[in-house]
This record gives sequence, C-alpha cells and structure tokens, in this order.
Amino acid sequence: MSEAGAIRVLIVDDHTVVRSGLAAFLQIFDDLELVGEASSGQLALRLCEQVQPDVVLMDLVMPGMDGTSATRAIRQQYPRVKVIALTSFHEPELVQSVLQAGAIGYLLKNVTADELANAVRAAHAGWPTLAPEATQALMYGIAHPATPGPDLTARERQVLALLVKGLSNGEIAKQLTVSRSTAKFYVSNILAKLQVAGRVEAVALAVERNLIAPL
Repeated sequence: MSEAGAIRVLIVDDHTVVRSGLAAFLQIFDDLELVGEASSGQLALRLCEQVQPDVVLMDLVMPGMDGTSATRAIRQQYPRVKVIALTSFHEPELVQSVLQAGAIGYLLKNVTADELANAVRAAHAGWPTLAPEATQALMYGIAHPATPGPDLTARERQVLALLVKGLSNGEIAKQLTVSRSTAKFYVSNILAKLQVAGRVEAVALAVERNLIAPL
C-alpha cells in the first residue's frame, strides 16, 4: 500500500517490457504511486480522467496518437497534470515539439531509478528536468535552424527514397529492419523537416530537389 500523499504516476508506453521496468522503478519509492499503465496516447487520455495522475511518463513514438499529440491533449484537458517525455530519441525537432506541447521534462530510457524518481518529484513541484542529450539537442536546434530538405539525416533520406517508391510504413519497416513505430517516426520527421502536409507533397519535393538517397 502506498503512503498517503504519494505522487500519483501514470506510465504510457506501447512496449509491455518498458512499462514493467518503469513500474519496478516506481515501487522502490514510498512517495511514488503507480496508478495506471497505458499502451497508447488514446488510452492515456482516458486514464487521466479515471485515475487522475499527478505526473505522466510519456513515450513519444507510439502507433496511433503519438506522445507529443497525447501530451498536448492532456495538458489542454487536464492542465494540473505534469508530463515527462521518456523516450529513446533526442532529435532536436522531437525535443522542441514535445516541450512546446507542454511537457515539463525530457528523459531518455537509460535513466536510473533515482534519476526518474527525482524527475517525477521535480515535475510535481513544477520544476523541469532535461536529460543532457535533450539540452544539447535544444542548443543544436537554436544554432542550426531547420531549413526544408538539407537537414535530413542519411536514414531519413533512405526512408524518403522508399516513400518515393510508394512503400507503406509497414513495408519501410520491413525493408530497413526496424519496427513499424520507428518507421512512422522517421516519416513524421521527414514531413516536418520538409514542411509538407503529407506523403504526396514530400515525394514531389524530393524529386524536385533531388533529396533522394541511393539505396
């Protein structure tokens, strides 16, 4: 049984093993209480109403509603709830987008139990916590403003080439031997960097500007 007044925490991640590991971390501390687990952004929204967490640990790359969209929705509907992004990625665009969506912290999944607990306590108190990699990503983003096209990574150019060939996210994932959610993450990044609304525009721009990487 948790201590009275414990900080109520909701875990959001589409991987069961990750949720189990985070839950084990939280159980170490008497002042933290796990009140729910969600495998998607949509479920996280429903659970915020049902279990009323104080802090949400939010994965960012998930099928359906991604973590940034879920963070924005939670902050709009439940402004007292604090959200900490907890992810394996630290690209500048991802860091900036989720912080702009209302996240108060940004941690990587290699975080220790003590670091996670301290971040949850800080978030509950209204203080931000950023992993060093996230801080570096923010500084890089400030020093290197995004321009359409040239800042695509080598992997993103590979994905863009597969988009030009008409492959779906699932087919891209199989071709590159990555998960479907990772493929979706790359596609979303490409659309954001090219400043286009969809795949058709991205393909047209790729052909026009010769942005396609050789496979």
